Amino acid sequence: MIDTPAPPPGLVRLVDDDPDLRAALGQSLRIAGFTVEAFDRAEAALAGLDDSYPGVVLTDVRMPGMDGLDLFAHLHRMDADLPVILLTGHGDVPMAVQALKSGVYDFLTKPVGVDDLSATLRRATATRRLVLENRQLRRMQAVADPGAPHWIGDSPAISHLRETAPRLAEAGVNVLITGPGGAGKEALARLIHRSGPRRSRAFVPVACSTLTEDRFEVDYLGTEARPALRQARSVGRLERAHRGTLFLDEVEALPAALQARILALIESRELWPLGAETPRPFEVQVIAASRSDLRLAVDQGRFRDDLFYRLAGVTLALPALKDHAGDVPLLFQHFLLMAAARLKLPLPPLTPELKAHLQAHDWPGNVRELQQFAERHLLGLAPAPVDTATDSPPLAEQIARYEAHLLREALRLSRGNASAAMARLGLPRKTFYDKLARHGIRAESFRTL
Repeated sequence: MIDTPAPPPGLVRLVDDDPDLRAALGQSLRIAGFTVEAFDRAEAALAGLDDSYPGVVLTDVRMPGMDGLDLFAHLHRMDADLPVILLTGHGDVPMAVQALKSGVYDFLTKPVGVDDLSATLRRATATRRLVLENRQLRRMQAVADPGAPHWIGDSPAISHLRETAPRLAEAGVNVLITGPGGAGKEALARLIHRSGPRRSRAFVPVACSTLTEDRFEVDYLGTEARPALRQARSVGRLERAHRGTLFLDEVEALPAALQARILALIESRELWPLGAETPRPFEVQVIAASRSDLRLAVDQGRFRDDLFYRLAGVTLALPALKDHAGDVPLLFQHFLLMAAARLKLPLPPLTPELKAHLQAHDWPGNVRELQQFAERHLLGLAPAPVDTATDSPPLAEQIARYEAHLLREALRLSRGNASAAMARLGLPRKTFYDKLARHGIRAESFRTL
């Protein structure tokens, strides 16, 4: 499970004409972690407010000039989803109850306890965040491009890979991408292809695990025309990749005989279709992907070392999704938008339970699992997320989550430097690596070029 910190309490616009009460409430809320904007008049509190305001409004009811109910009515017309909480005296309770029916988020009677006030404001700010996120999702849907790149995220590892892609594309060097299944290796390869001068040429993927010598001859090399047999010339997939990008997926599964053929093609920069009397040019950028350690396969004699060095001009380590869990909400929104655009379906709303599930799940299937979950959620086929607030895990599990979070954070801050992470955490080497193994964390996933 992923340990995720609770969101910050949020922004509160406090309106009260009593300076002592306003100062006391403001101080209490700031101590509780809220950001407070204090005003002595409702008219002044309206300045700068629009339907994009990311906070909530806490207002007294009885004030000179525009009172709290008038302020609520004005705000409700501006944005019916903006939470407004009323502070009332005991005599104002019937009036406040009526206001609830008109759309007031909640009301609290004076004197109000700080714990009750903080709890109400936390719920209100969480509601506001969801409203704004759903609005943003609907706006994104209006301009969604089904063909848009889906290699997105704000984590340091993913940001670095995204920034590196154009440099690799311009340089035209061969690239080896390593990472677990479903982490997005082909997506990264396509991003590199799109980012450089080869973007207008073909991107040709090859599933190495299904490749046989017979299929390679016909499908990938092609055949020359044979008039006597009334056979037209067929263009092989490798020829279509000329001046473009050849993507070798699961390259570790390439049969030994074909390893030699691929190496010869890359080095000679020409290919011979069956029956051809002259070779055809073959100039490509090769991007290979491997789930396993290809260097280990070389050491064990399962993979040619000369081909390995040809492919591994630059090696990029793609982290598992749990190692950049902060990107999950952005990726989920993207996949949801793409699926909605493709299937022409309306977007379902984000809910607190859905957000909690996105943050708490480990995603063993990585990006591919998240994409499938987004599509099932759109179709209403995903299991209903459980409200984890009422089902706390055992203490030992909570401690394990927190420990894993600290390890990942130390590695992130040290950019995958294990020694620096050990020093940051004050752990001896053996203990540090034992903990990494226990939580399934790979230090190299946090390294950058």
